[in-house]
Parts: sequence; structure tokens; C-alpha cells
Amino acid sequence: MPDPRPLDPATLHPETLAIRTQAAVSGFREHAVPLYLTSSFRFDDAEHARALFAEEVEGQVYSRYANPNTDELVDKLCLLEGGEDGIVTASGMSAVFTAIAALVKAGDHVVSSRALFGSTHQLFTKVFPRWGVASTYVDGADTAAWAAAITPATRLLYVESPSNPGLELADLAALGALAAARGIPLLVDNCFATPVVQRPIPLGASLVIHSATKYIDGQGRVLGGAIIGRRDLVAECRFLARHSGPALSAFNAWLLSKSLETLPVRMERHCANALALARHFEGHPALEAVRYPFLPSHPQEALARRQMAMGGGIVTLTVRGGMAGARHVVDHVRLLSLSANLGDTRTILTHPASTTHSKLSPSERAAVGIGDGLLRLSVGLEHVDDLIADLDGALAGVPRDGGA
Repeated sequence: MPDPRPLDPATLHPETLAIRTQAAVSGFREHAVPLYLTSSFRFDDAEHARALFAEEVEGQVYSRYANPNTDELVDKLCLLEGGEDGIVTASGMSAVFTAIAALVKAGDHVVSSRALFGSTHQLFTKVFPRWGVASTYVDGADTAAWAAAITPATRLLYVESPSNPGLELADLAALGALAAARGIPLLVDNCFATPVVQRPIPLGASLVIHSATKYIDGQGRVLGGAIIGRRDLVAECRFLARHSGPALSAFNAWLLSKSLETLPVRMERHCANALALARHFEGHPALEAVRYPFLPSHPQEALARRQMAMGGGIVTLTVRGGMAGARHVVDHVRLLSLSANLGDTRTILTHPASTTHSKLSPSERAAVGIGDGLLRLSVGLEHVDDLIADLDGALAGVPRDGGA
């Protein structure tokens, strides 16, 4: 029986809409959306098949193209990010690659922030140059440098904010205005912030990219990626993805869609724990520096508070003694997980110089603030006092004079 008082979506918050938006259910009227484990879908007749392939009618064709579970995930992400359309992919890096590759060709130029995830750096320096696509790195925080780096061949601006792992911020509103004035799309990797903490599209981004493997899943279970934003640009990304095949499985999409229902409450705890931990360890005698966007010591705290609702779940600690000091901490934590992932319910400790960013040269790491003593802490949902106690114990043996 239809509801005599249907809800008006315009009266609801995005978090509510993301929970209540669902793909069609079956005749069993299940409360959770079913899992559509099918590689293909049937056509009514020859004309229906023709019209689907001609994109004259909407409907499912083949799960490499789309699936009710992936469609539901896209719908929810568009609501949260404020995007017109989107696609989801098999991993975060497949989303990064697809978004860039779909919008550039031989002879084109990309301007990017210098502080990038290691694999994205490899795309710009090793992969895209093979196809005649050049790139220029700039200080992400220097809007004037972005403007100066644009050439007649520039077709894309790309930025991570906050950056991985150094937590450098870009002024997204200023970059959005620059991109609009020059008629160049702005791509923002919003993985560290999530749409709960930061919404780049209303600030001027053309596309937002996610590694859904991180906070969107939030429990270290599955891989996934997403591209959300302008309909015309997403169409270019969808064309490339359809014919190159980085499809997200229905099962992973189903898990990620369910995870979105708890993303706001999880992010509140991640951010609260991270801020408490950063405040506790700032000034610790075994540390040279603690960085967190909402600490007054962060050089861009004012910008962070202007464009982020919370400070995020990542804290960096620079341990005295460089590599030896960092290795001591890594080897002496007992509760924290040692992993290259982030955004998990469990707190994860990573040494970027020897893992995620190890393929960068020492000078390239130094240029983005990744020293040998830097540790990236993805703060989980445990009780913060337990996290502090574990780190306090690991830091106890680090030489206070900075020696190895």
C-alpha cells in the first residue's frame, strides 16, 4: 500500500538520504537491498536489446557496465558529495587512473599538487608520459603557483587535500574559481576527508575521486573506487571504464553502500579520537613534530576550519632519530596495526618512507615533507586512552637527544 504521506527529499539532510536511498527491492519486500550476483541481464525482446545498447532507454545490460548494487552506491555518493553523476570502480587507483586518462590525450598537460599518494605520483611521472601527457607539480597551498603553471595545453588540475601523508591543504574554493576562469576541470582526491568532512564540489571541483577502500568501507574488507561530479565529465569516464573494464563487483558495491549508512557517525569518532591524540602528543619529547589540520600549530589551520567540518582521522608524528626512531616506534606498538591501509575501525600505523612512498627518491620525499622519521597514524574507533597508552609505551624508548 503506497504511503499517503510520501517524504519530500528536499526536506532531508544528505546523510538521511544516503541511508534511505535504495535500489528496487523484490516482491519479498526485504528491508536490506538484495545482492545482485549476476553477470548479465535479460532483454524483453530484440527491440528492447537494441534500445538499451543505443542508450535510448534506461536499464541493466551487463555488470561490467552497471548493476543495481553499483547504481545504488553511485546514487548515495552523489547525494553526499553533491554530484550530478558518478561511476564506481574496482579500486581507488583505478578511479584515479580512469578519471585522468578519460580527460587527457597526447600533447595535453596536467597541473598537480606535488604532495600525492605514491601510486598517483607514478602515474604522472612514469605512465602518462609514455602517452605524451606532461605534468607540472606545484605547491598545493600556493594558488598563485597553480595559475602560473597553467599553459595553453593544460587540460586538468589535480589535487589531494588533505594530502597523503603530509596533510597539506589546498584552498579548494580558490582553485575552483581558477579552474572555472580558465575553463579547466578540477579533480579533487577527497579520500582523506570523505564527504562528511569536506565537500569539494560545492567549492568548485568538477570531479571528486575516492578510494572507497578507505573510510567509505571503513572496516578493511574490500577494495573500491569512485568518481563523482559533473555529468559530462563522468560520461567520459564511464566510456573509458566500460571499454577498459575496471568494474566494481556487485558484492563489494553492496558492502560499500551499507557502509555509507554509518559513515557520518564513524567519521565523528575518527576525528574526535585523532584530535585528542594529536593534542596529547604535541610537544612530546620523543617527537619533532605532530601534524593535524585542526591543531593551531598546523600552518593552514584557518583554511582547514573554513573548508572542513572536522579535522579528519589522520595524524602524522615525526619521531626523533629519523629512520631508527621511527622503526623503534613501529616495532614497539602492541595495539596498533602495522599496515599500508587507512580509514579502518582499527588504528593503523604506517612508515611512508619505507612503504607507501618508498618508490619516491629521497629528494622527492623531502619535497613533500616525508622524512625518514615520519609516521602516518590512521586513527580508528578504539577508546582513545588505549591508543595513547600504546603510543606512549612505544615512544618511551626513543632517544630524546635525537640520536639513533
